[in-house]
Amino acid sequence: MATLTTDRRSGKIAGYNIQWHEGKKRRTIHLGSKRYSRKTAGRLKEIVETLVYYRRNETTIPDKTTEHWLKNAPVELRAKLVKAGLLIVDEAKTCQQLWDEFQKDKTGIKPKTIKAYNECRTHFFKTFSPTETIEKITPERLLKWKAAMLATHAEASVAGYIKNLSAVLRWAVKTQKWLSENPLEEIKRGSFVNDDNNRTISMEEYAKLLNACPNQEWRTIIALARIGGLRCPSELQQLRWSDIDWEKNWFTVWSPKTEHHEGKDKRVVPLFHELQTELKQHFSLDETKGNEFVIQGLQGTAWCLHEPFQKIARNAGLGTIDRPFDSLRTTRSHEVWERWGAAKENAWIGHSEAIRKKHYKGQFSDEAFAEAAGVVLNNEKHTC
Repeated sequence: MATLTTDRRSGKIAGYNIQWHEGKKRRTIHLGSKRYSRKTAGRLKEIVETLVYYRRNETTIPDKTTEHWLKNAPVELRAKLVKAGLLIVDEAKTCQQLWDEFQKDKTGIKPKTIKAYNECRTHFFKTFSPTETIEKITPERLLKWKAAMLATHAEASVAGYIKNLSAVLRWAVKTQKWLSENPLEEIKRGSFVNDDNNRTISMEEYAKLLNACPNQEWRTIIALARIGGLRCPSELQQLRWSDIDWEKNWFTVWSPKTEHHEGKDKRVVPLFHELQTELKQHFSLDETKGNEFVIQGLQGTAWCLHEPFQKIARNAGLGTIDRPFDSLRTTRSHEVWERWGAAKENAWIGHSEAIRKKHYKGQFSDEAFAEAAGVVLNNEKHTC
């Protein structure tokens, strides 16, 4: 048990002493009366008794009440407990250690996710120093970090960075116990949807893209994205010739993005007429015979599709297309939804109705409006 005594000078209380025994040795914590009241001294005495009990029983996990008090105690009181050997404080982790340990711990994640974390890390260190401790990551500084990024990046991009940083900080709180709470918890990340970059790619533009392709493999890539609705490159790079059932007019798409959901590791998609035409042409080529993958030429590479596509788009007279493969897939999503309904669109494109409404809302083709008005563009009807 600890005892609380008073120091008196000239009849007045000059301070308080909290004393206890460790074996034959008496330990003391001194508190000056000008800085600490008798109530505070009494509460610290109770804390000392609790910590002595835990120490004698060789455990470092205090009860929640004691843990809360220690968390909110003035720095000077915590320092006195540390000096008395009753409280062990680990050396605060630096921001560099936070990121290094988090990324070391996250094994088995997809390359695209690793890339996203690396981008977030780069932007994080534009505001925070690698050597400063993680206690310096405060909500106030994070708000400034967010504001600085919004000045140069789209809201959807910033939302992604905040989402990834929040995952890092949650890991520090829940897994490592390095932080008591996530300083990003109350900061709104914003919308992931960037409507400014949304655009449809009409069938007329699709035909121009095909004509501008340097080879049949690129014609097949664009057909799989625009007509098949595949995610590129994740679903595209896994597509094998064995996944195509020519007799039943369908093909199987394996989806790394949704495989962690039960029953969502794959989906069956119709061999739409325009897509079947390109696939059969590709399959008939001499250089394709014996290949395992439909897009064999990019196997073993980084699958950098953006720049080659932009070159094709410019050659087709379409200029630069922001987020081209998202636009190809999104356009197809709406066509399927308009013609065959939500259920088939969800099944063939591979997402839920809620996701379609959130990310693909409000984008309709010129053909859709023309059809509603009783007009057929260029006097053509498309078979897809």
